[in-house]
Amino acid sequence: MVDHALTSRGAATHRRIVDAAIREFAEYGIAGARIERIVTAARTNKAQLYAYFGNKEGLFDAIFFASLERIVNVVPIDADDLADWAVRLYDEYLRRPDLIRLATWARLERRPAGHLVDDPDRLDDRKLRAIAEAQAAGRVRPGDPFDLMAMVIAMSMAWSPVSNVYAATAQEPEALHEQRRELLRESVQRAMTAG
Repeated sequence: MVDHALTSRGAATHRRIVDAAIREFAEYGIAGARIERIVTAARTNKAQLYAYFGNKEGLFDAIFFASLERIVNVVPIDADDLADWAVRLYDEYLRRPDLIRLATWARLERRPAGHLVDDPDRLDDRKLRAIAEAQAAGRVRPGDPFDLMAMVIAMSMAWSPVSNVYAATAQEPEALHEQRRELLRESVQRAMTAG
């Protein structure tokens, strides 16, 4: 018989570790993150963390891939309206700046060139198929679907927490965000619409 109280306590501990690790890795990166700070913030111990995740690299992998899948699931692509997709990505970066920071640390510390992950098809296959179908229907401009997807994502990150120019925050006036959304929407529409 399963002790449901123990199971829920274990799930709560797991969640606290993940939440603390997201904050730690987003702020300090992979090399700078400290397991001691994570377990202190999660009110647990190293043995529990290692039992769940194996090691620091395993913990980063778990939260990093979960963050990528979150963005795919929370902001699903609409190849018939890539401009709206870009705006929804912009909004997600405002809601969860930690997620984009995790991807940036992975780029800086693990993969300075090429795909961000070993198996890009796992995350990109549905997006690329959607773009290719919209291209075949004449709604999206010709070109390599991967390059078009990469361009829309890059445009959506113009004011993201990792922008080289300006990092927007959710605390800025809504009118300013709406102005950026409109510029982003119009720019993506012009760049990606066929003809």
